[in-house]
Amino acid sequence: MWSGRFREPLDPEFEQWQRSIGFDWRLLRHEIAASKAHASALFAAEVLAPKELEDLQTALDAIAAEHSTPEGTAAVRDHATAEDIHHFVELALIERLGDLGRKLHTGRSRNEQIATDLRLYVRKQIERVIASLAAWAEALIGQAHAARDSVMPGYTHLQRAEPVLVAHWLLAYVEMILRDASRLRDCAARLNACPLGSGAIAGATLKLDREIASRELGFAAPTANSMDATSDRDFLLEYLHALTFVGLHMSRFAEEITLFATAEFGFVTLPEAFSTGSSAMPQKKNPDFTELIRAKVGRIHAAAQAVTLQLKGLPLAYNKDMQETQEPAFAVEFVPQMLALAARFTAALEFNRDRMAKAAGAGYLNAMAAATYLVRKGVPFRTAHEKIGNAVRFAIEKGVELDGLTLDELRRFGVEFDEDFFAAVTLRATLECHDVIGGAAPERVREALAAASARIDSLIDDREAAHAGA
Repeated sequence: MWSGRFREPLDPEFEQWQRSIGFDWRLLRHEIAASKAHASALFAAEVLAPKELEDLQTALDAIAAEHSTPEGTAAVRDHATAEDIHHFVELALIERLGDLGRKLHTGRSRNEQIATDLRLYVRKQIERVIASLAAWAEALIGQAHAARDSVMPGYTHLQRAEPVLVAHWLLAYVEMILRDASRLRDCAARLNACPLGSGAIAGATLKLDREIASRELGFAAPTANSMDATSDRDFLLEYLHALTFVGLHMSRFAEEITLFATAEFGFVTLPEAFSTGSSAMPQKKNPDFTELIRAKVGRIHAAAQAVTLQLKGLPLAYNKDMQETQEPAFAVEFVPQMLALAARFTAALEFNRDRMAKAAGAGYLNAMAAATYLVRKGVPFRTAHEKIGNAVRFAIEKGVELDGLTLDELRRFGVEFDEDFFAAVTLRATLECHDVIGGAAPERVREALAAASARIDSLIDDREAAHAGA
């Protein structure tokens, strides 16, 4: 493609070492789409005749079809002479069309080609991730509906804190998913500009109508600056950081399920279809799925860190360093599948509601409600906090819960205690006292569940659109 300037051939080992076809073969469908769009722009600029445009479009479609199978994909990846995916498509066109295949590169540069292909690739991956997030959100919502008014302990510092509905706990992860989807949507909106027509650095040397390629590829507009367009990879970094949030949230869920499935907690029964046994200990059922999810965030975050370091300090515009940003992008292709598996895993979980409710009813989880009882009697909160703290210590020494103390015993810590105290610290009352937007009161949780179900409708729409365009 560029040998006219050189007198000597490349060192054979270096030539193999610097090739990217071994990983950028994944961009074939996007390279084909971008090449067809460029051909349309060349036709509008009267560089291509109508028959030439037709022949190029037909040949490009044929190349895509020929290499859509696993065997065809391998042929691209293992091509003997193609340096990258752009070179491969050009060689395939020349093989079919002769000089017309060479003509397609008129008015464009590989710098704008790769910038376009990567944007198309990331845009499609975002669609797939959002679709898989929707599936996981649906599974969580389904479990929340099934849980009804089941209660569990809520934890801070991994110590029992206050009782919450199981649905309230599940909805916390739905909120995380919705934020993850929002970040990905924002990223997709920012990257949705078309670099074609940017040339190598200063713009195309032909007067191309850049709107043509932009519209054909579904971009919102052409990029505004040719130097930025050909050297920009911050959209890729933003995508990887957004995926890091997805991985972090999945890891938190996986950690909780791993803990809750232990005999010490016993809150959850792991589905056998997602668990493994031990080669040595016959009784074991190991949480391999959640452990792997917990680990995968390291790979995602590492990809983001790699791209950060690859871009740091690069002068404008394109530099070969940018080739190294592609493999980290491809290294996280497992995320949609991981989310899809998480959806099926979540739907298959079985909760030990009796065990969870028993845990929520012990350990003085109603102490906050008890303090609130005194506040309603006119006691300043800090004073109420101290009075209940003293009562808890006394109850611990006596070996009973707060509601196991007699009224006379309670009145050692404050004259404000009366018979209505016992009704104020039941499990139900402890939940209902959190009657605020976003709180754990059962009626508030039911409202939140209905609202969350409505909010994931848009994610489901995205999922269906992604499947339709897959």
